[in-house]
Amino acid sequence: MTAKIINEYGCIEIDKHVIAQVAYKAAMESYGLVGLASRTKGIVELLKGENATKGVKVEEAEDNAVEIELFVVMQYGVNISTVANNIIDKIKYTVENTVGVKVNKIDINVQGIRVK
Repeated sequence: MTAKIINEYGCIEIDKHVIAQVAYKAAMESYGLVGLASRTKGIVELLKGENATKGVKVEEAEDNAVEIELFVVMQYGVNISTVANNIIDKIKYTVENTVGVKVNKIDINVQGIRVK
């Protein structure tokens, strides 16, 4: 899946891995977020090593927009809804301004809480 931007200079295709990387970097700047959780677990995940977009899922929506789903691990003692709203705002702003692709929906799935 690629997002397409068509303007007077031509056509630009942006791969979903680029959008996932931008979303990952934006999410990791949010307070209260420890990291992203893997969507799949098992021997394949152990052999692959660390992947920056392992907890980000990007799907194409109508009208050349995207829908983003994150699997996160949050810090103990923070308000989950406040952190989730901050992550959503940060990702939506960053992806739309950096990549130029409209974000229709962002889902946050809390996979765990880390106690320091």
